[in-house]
Amino acid sequence: MAASLDCFIARKDGRVDWLETSDEFAGGDTLDPGFVETFLKTIDCYVMGSRTYETALSFEAKGLGWSYGDKPTFVLTSRDLPRTRDTVEFYSGDLAQFVNGRLRSRFRTIWFVGGGVVSGECLRLGLADEVRYSILPILIGDGIPFFEKLDRDIALHLAEVKAYKSGMVELCYEVRGHRGGEPPNAAT
Repeated sequence: MAASLDCFIARKDGRVDWLETSDEFAGGDTLDPGFVETFLKTIDCYVMGSRTYETALSFEAKGLGWSYGDKPTFVLTSRDLPRTRDTVEFYSGDLAQFVNGRLRSRFRTIWFVGGGVVSGECLRLGLADEVRYSILPILIGDGIPFFEKLDRDIALHLAEVKAYKSGMVELCYEVRGHRGGEPPNAAT
């Protein structure tokens, strides 16, 4: 997920017009398109919330393409949304049961795409193995937070840090502790 330095993933109205920044950091790496392409090939399926899906549809309508290729994409929603491709499926129900019962048996790498509600829920339920967080060099003051309503501390381990010429800093954290939707103190 990309976020502003003040931890917002979008403005209150969902706009992400601030993603294009003009900062330059001379000591940073260049974001290699080959690296991005190789990384995206490791993802087996995507899971996103309805607002992220609507944002992806608006990007596609503006001619920016569909970011998720031909990978299966599951949209968490109880709303009736347009299905624009065969690879998109809608789901409404228990997230832990969906991920543990249906997705983990079919997919090795499940990528949860954006959304403060989805991100927070994945962490609360112990479904996330890692958090990739790209901080852009901008403060927007108010908006949709990356992690909504965490009900406890989530211990993380910093696994990787990269700074880019654009001024963006990418952090990769491994989630410590439980997984699989079990309560934090459950025996495994």
